Amino acid sequence: MPLFLNDEQSMLRDTAKDFVGESAPVSHMRKLRDDKDATGFSRDLWKQFAEMGFTGILIGEDQGGLGLGHVEAGVVLEEIGRNLSPSPFLSTAVAAVEALKGTGHAERWYPGILKGETVAALAIDEGAKHRSSVGLKAERAGNGFRLSGRKQFVTHGHVADLLIVAARTAGAADDEAGVTLFAVPQGAAKMSVTPERLADSSLAARIEFDGVEVDADAVIGEVDAGRDPLGRLLRAGRTGAAAEMLGVGAGAMDMTVNYLKERKQFGTLIGSFQALQHRAAHLYSEMEVARAAVLKAQQLLDAGDDKADAAVSVAKAMTGLATMLSVQEGVQMHGGIGMTDEYDIGFYMKRQRVLAEMFGDANFHADRLAQLAGY
Repeated sequence: MPLFLNDEQSMLRDTAKDFVGESAPVSHMRKLRDDKDATGFSRDLWKQFAEMGFTGILIGEDQGGLGLGHVEAGVVLEEIGRNLSPSPFLSTAVAAVEALKGTGHAERWYPGILKGETVAALAIDEGAKHRSSVGLKAERAGNGFRLSGRKQFVTHGHVADLLIVAARTAGAADDEAGVTLFAVPQGAAKMSVTPERLADSSLAARIEFDGVEVDADAVIGEVDAGRDPLGRLLRAGRTGAAAEMLGVGAGAMDMTVNYLKERKQFGTLIGSFQALQHRAAHLYSEMEVARAAVLKAQQLLDAGDDKADAAVSVAKAMTGLATMLSVQEGVQMHGGIGMTDEYDIGFYMKRQRVLAEMFGDANFHADRLAQLAGY
């Protein structure tokens, strides 16, 4: 598979670039932050995403979507990252859609996602650093289950119409088997949600489940076999986060290169300094390697290849490292103004930091690759 976009994907990229750049530029995110917006994103913008057809990229044509793949979803996510656009696209139109695919819940939730009316949140993390343990208990109760425990780092969890919850129906917290996914609607009784603002001004929630009762129809897939839909969710989410992070790094790099071409010091453009040229060239090469890793992971996911799982971890780790270099070089090469709030480069650093942690950071995925290799 060639590591470049075909003609149709390039056309989608141009469309997404124009739409996101005009409708949700960095100033949009800054306004939401300064206004202390309690939602964390614009619902009107989310409906515009639907009108463009973006929310249906991973939904099959037989269900009203576009029937495209992770490469195309990544094209949109990269533009979201480039503009730091607050949006539930990653959690809803990518990760949640993949988790619900092939289950009875797709028929219920896909129409709202396609219309830009439904927002999904992923309640899968319970501790620091995206550890895979699942301790939240789901005990049999009547015709359904009773959920007890807590989740954290649930992006959009305070406003989501749907919570996808990973719970323990058998075994111990660190066991691979015995995990079940549940679809929990907004406003369920005995569930408390506490939103908190993250470093990049986005909102994520801590959620307490104090005996939340759901019926048997809430199960996504099969009881005790939730690792399958959870795996689809994680592969899609990790690849999507890498694609969005790639956009963040590319946006920061573009800002930095443009600044080098404009800023003068002692009457000389700083971009003419060889030391800065070398650093810019190094950054460009690292970003291109990360771009290739992300595209390869997307292609393997779309092909259903057995090697996709490892490729996803490679992409998430490499993109985390490359984009960290991009935002750090951006702030440093901007000099003093790069440390001020009035200049946008700092926002790229904050967003990169949050995305780097989401679905596991570079160290997490390096360790995961070692385990996949048998170490």
